[in-house]
Order: sequence, then C-alpha cells, then structure tokens
Amino acid sequence: MAASENRQAPSSLGEMLDGLSAASQEQESVTMEAMMESVGRRSFGPVVLMIGLIAMSPLSGIPTLPSILGVMVVLVAGQMVVGRRRFWVPKRLLQRSIASKKLKKGLGVLRPVGRFIDRILKPRLTFLTNGLGARFMAILCVLVGATMPPLELLPFLATTAGAALSSFGLAMIAHDGVLALLAIAATSGVFYLAASEWLF
Repeated sequence: MAASENRQAPSSLGEMLDGLSAASQEQESVTMEAMMESVGRRSFGPVVLMIGLIAMSPLSGIPTLPSILGVMVVLVAGQMVVGRRRFWVPKRLLQRSIASKKLKKGLGVLRPVGRFIDRILKPRLTFLTNGLGARFMAILCVLVGATMPPLELLPFLATTAGAALSSFGLAMIAHDGVLALLAIAATSGVFYLAASEWLF
C-alpha cells in the first residue's frame, strides 16, 4: 500500500493508459483496486479519469459495470467535495474485476485518441482546476456518476458519462481550465440523456 501511495500520479492520458495496461499484465483479470493503485488512489483527477476511460471504452457494454463505476464516482467525488485527502471505497466494489484481455482491448481503442489529446493539453485558466474550481467539478462528477445506472439501460449510452468524467479528470491532471469548461458544457448532454431515460 505504501508503494502505491508514493507512486507519482500520471500527468497525461498516455501515462494513465500505460499504468492501466501495466496493471493487467500476467493475470487473467484485474480488480478495480489494482487499477486504482496503478494510477495512485490518493489523487482525485487520475481516479476520475480512470473511471471515465473505462466507461468511455467498449468495456461499458459489460452488464452492471457502468452502474458500479457510477457508484464509485459518487463515492470518490463526494469525498473530494467534503475535503477528504484519501478516498474510501467499499472493499466489495474494489474486488470487482475485469478480464485482462477485455481491458487491454478497450485501452487499445483509446490510445490514438490519447496521443492526440496529450498534444493539445496545457496549463491554462488554472483557477478553474484548483481550490473551489476543483470542488465544483467534483460536485458535477457526483451528478454525472448518479446518471450512469439509468444510462446503462441502453447499450453503450453510459459512454457519454464516461467522456464527461474523462474530461474532468484530464482537466485536473493537466490543470487545463479550457478543458474544464468543455467538460462542464458536456455534462448538460449527459443530464439530458439521463432525464430522457427517466421520463420516457
């Protein structure tokens, strides 16, 4: 545990994908706990990005996985809102696993996108990603996470929530306020889809 807490958090999408890929080496399945440890479970941005990437990938089609990810986001982001520095997640959720082959395939789909995004990210409007700005994004992440169970009712629709969460996580990792604004705008689409699913 101490080693994972001292591990440097990823500073780019490419590093995040590398960390998750390393966690899946030489084992048939990878637990959520192992994935969190691979990206540094004390860091809010990387953990949210990790959850968002999984939800945005083809893995979102695995039954119940989007709901599990949604619960994790609500728990982690909720603790960020109240100022906790270390995030607690129930052991039962941490023990849920994904087949290594499926994880590697899902990450492979995201790598070309990762290379492009890493080239355009940079620190700007950093007041939006620190202090009160970071807590506001955490509140939005809680709301996005809450939409994921109803979005799961239609195949792969939870990928929209995953894209929003990934954007929030990347914005905090890169201290990119422009991406934070885009992520805030993207949440309106997530909320619209969730409302449509609930009401109709």
